[in-house]
Amino acid sequence: MSSMRGLVQFIADLRNARARELEEKRINKELANIRQKFKDGNLNGYQKKKYVCKLLYVYIQGYDVDFGHLEAVNLISAKNYSEKQIGYLAVTLFLHEQHELLHLVVNSIRKDLLDMNELNNCLALHAVANVGGREMGEALGADVHRLLIAPTSKSFVKKKAALTLLRLYRKHPSIVQQEWAERIISLMDDPDLGVTLSVTSLVMALVQANPEQYKGSYVKAAQRLKKIVVDNEVPADYFYYRVPCPWLQVKLLRLLQYYPPSEDTHVRQLIRESLQQIMHNAMDTPKNVQQNNAQNAVLFEAINLLIHLDTEHDLMMQISARLGKFIQSRETNVRYLGLEAMTHFAARAETLDPIKKHQSFILGSLRDRDISVRRKGLDLIYSMCDTTNARPIVAELLSYLQSADYAIREEMVLKIAILAEKYATDARWYIDTSLRLLALGGDHVSDEVWQRVIQIVTNNEELQAYAADHLLQYLKGDCHDSLIKIGSYILGEFGHLIADNKGCSPIEQFLALQSKMFSCSDNTRAMILSAFIKFVNLFPEIKPQLLQMFRLYSHSPDPELQQRAFEYLKLATLPTDDLLRTVCDEMPPFSERASALLSRLHQKTAGTSDKKTWVVGGKDANKDQKEIMMAQNTGLKRSFTTIVNGGTNGTNGAVKGSASEDLAGLDLTGSSEPAAPNLASAAHLSPDWEIGYNRLYFADEGVLFEDAQIQVGLRSEYRAHLGVVKLYFTNKASFSIGSFTTTLDNRSHPNLKIDTKSLPDSMVPPAGQTQQTLFFEANGAFSDAPTIRISYLAGALQAYTLQLPILMHRYMDPSELSVEDFFKRWRQIGGPPLEAQKTFGVTAKGRTINETFTRRIVDGFRWKILNGVDPNPKNVVGCAVYQAQGGKTGCLLRLEPNYEKNMYRITIRATQEHVPQALVRQMEQKLSQGTTMDSDR
Repeated sequence: MSSMRGLVQFIADLRNARARELEEKRINKELANIRQKFKDGNLNGYQKKKYVCKLLYVYIQGYDVDFGHLEAVNLISAKNYSEKQIGYLAVTLFLHEQHELLHLVVNSIRKDLLDMNELNNCLALHAVANVGGREMGEALGADVHRLLIAPTSKSFVKKKAALTLLRLYRKHPSIVQQEWAERIISLMDDPDLGVTLSVTSLVMALVQANPEQYKGSYVKAAQRLKKIVVDNEVPADYFYYRVPCPWLQVKLLRLLQYYPPSEDTHVRQLIRESLQQIMHNAMDTPKNVQQNNAQNAVLFEAINLLIHLDTEHDLMMQISARLGKFIQSRETNVRYLGLEAMTHFAARAETLDPIKKHQSFILGSLRDRDISVRRKGLDLIYSMCDTTNARPIVAELLSYLQSADYAIREEMVLKIAILAEKYATDARWYIDTSLRLLALGGDHVSDEVWQRVIQIVTNNEELQAYAADHLLQYLKGDCHDSLIKIGSYILGEFGHLIADNKGCSPIEQFLALQSKMFSCSDNTRAMILSAFIKFVNLFPEIKPQLLQMFRLYSHSPDPELQQRAFEYLKLATLPTDDLLRTVCDEMPPFSERASALLSRLHQKTAGTSDKKTWVVGGKDANKDQKEIMMAQNTGLKRSFTTIVNGGTNGTNGAVKGSASEDLAGLDLTGSSEPAAPNLASAAHLSPDWEIGYNRLYFADEGVLFEDAQIQVGLRSEYRAHLGVVKLYFTNKASFSIGSFTTTLDNRSHPNLKIDTKSLPDSMVPPAGQTQQTLFFEANGAFSDAPTIRISYLAGALQAYTLQLPILMHRYMDPSELSVEDFFKRWRQIGGPPLEAQKTFGVTAKGRTINETFTRRIVDGFRWKILNGVDPNPKNVVGCAVYQAQGGKTGCLLRLEPNYEKNMYRITIRATQEHVPQALVRQMEQKLSQGTTMDSDR
């Protein structure tokens, strides 16, 4: 820019202008000159760049520039980098997502995204991230993704591509395709920590809306966290004041909280080691402020993960003690984070006793000098409340309400109302607390609060007289609109219950309400008029005074009050009171429903930041984790039912009616996006998978899969209901393969428990080998073999889905029986459901069955073949014991082959349900394949 003397002089002139008028005069002169230059044309690239720079400076100064946009757009296509750079800068400043010129630059941006020049790639990515809308995102999203995953892309290009995708996803989630998930997750193993950090940010956003699709990120996060924290595999450039890459640590710790604790022993151990090391590193408090901040950021996120896992009781107790010190810290940030972590602890902990030890300090946080700390203190107090400490906590909150910040008063009122209702052991204490809350809350009392009190009083007869008496005392003094509303409703319904009490006569009730008519809102006046028509029915002795009020307000300028008063006047002056009695009958109890206070509270606290896996409100509010996540996904707008109080709404309050049904319920519409495919399931098996599967169907070791790049070997051993399988992965290529990942799918057969005892290395050198150990435990009958997804980076992403030859016969042991014992047990077991029978033929063309094949298959299934039991020597009779975690199951087999028709009839009886059906299904699959005569010979 310093080489452009005209631009430098123009900026200097503007800076030297002593008055606004002189500056505008200089700008107008320059704009006129630029406009003329653009009209004349014949400008070279340098001149276009100079004049566009002047326009940019004018625009940045706050002046409207309504021309030159097309010239700026044309600069993007320039071959000179400096001109292209100014063009992109102008586009990002001048244009917006819906600008009509934006579609002209799409092809130019795509060209730069496909360019081999990394600087051009970065300029294009900046433009897409800053001004890319839906149309540009859908047009260029695939090119951005290609830059992210291309093995030739430099690390700084990958970082920008990941952040560009994140920006596009936040604007329009549909731009990120489902089939990109596996490839994006693999980049979490990138050797460059900057790439890993950017990709992890992208994955965190994607996981919150698509947890199932990106569940592979869980293991990646656990592995990478251990490498950073325990193994210290961090370049020197990524240490921030001796803390290894704290930003990435925090993101990985938070990512692990979006999933339930892993069932794999090895993954749990990885996380445990990392957390223990983080806790150990935090034992010493560094004097350096920056190091202390970085260390605390990691520590608090680790504490949140520990609370989320909730598996280490001793560590949880240590956490409670440490958090108690944090909330007393002199540093505002530490107090804030300590209160937030303790609120999370209250949402998960089985008992609140460790938190109650710090109750006095927590209550003191309400008077902290920082408003954010006071908010967090209020959240924690709300979460730690139970039946044992509800009264002192509510009393303290009511005391603080009078001096609390206006910004948090409405939230405080809601939380006090919820606590008073939830933990009220004495009904009268609830009324006293609620009325005092309404009196102190003033304008910060939402409609849901006083409507909830009406609902509870109406539904509980023992409260009605007590509530009416106390409300009358409030109405005789100065009180807020909300108290007048609730008082008019309660006195109209239950004023007759206290009419004989001293100071509560009908005329005194009338005068108390009448005195409020001139100072309250129109909605409240409407409710008082409704109470007066009730008085006409209940207290005939004060009817003249009541009629006078109706006459007065039948001329009100407010149309609602005028109509209401006029109708009530006519109703009260009918010849007979029959219609009046019917209309003014007592309101029925409200139907039981969820409190609208919770809905109101969550609407106020719902934010736009990263979604949490817990909500403020203690363990009860966090019981159903699935419901919480659903509520977060729908913005908590309709997560709880709303109370619609018939007759309590001042603008259209009916005199008589029933409580309306809930109009708002949980939003069950869900997302219109199709479910993500489970690539590790049997529905996505790779070509030629069955060759190795059939080879190892009965064998304990061998090659499961092999191609030009990789060989997968298997070795297994089974004892009783337990099995150990070792998988060996050999890199046959002449180059290293990276991001090696395995994913097991066991959702289709829950009776087979899978536990990972080790994970393969993420990087496998040429001719190198890595391995993985798996434990399989049989908990019942199952007929489908588990599958494994193997993926790695070899330039592009390579992936295979294979089926592991692990079926019920692996857990069977042959058993010898005499002829007499066999028939005796056969009869004892009887028919269904302990018996399963199937007749089937060979399915493949050109296949046949013979005696050798039949006996070989039966023997492979580990049946003990009992000779001489069946009168027909061609039939096969067998006996075996199935070993499961719950015990042994005796199994008997009778197989009747029909070699002429190429068919079988199989009958199996067992002492446990489901076992015969599963065994029949498995044997049918294998026997129906048949064999060839050549293979027999």
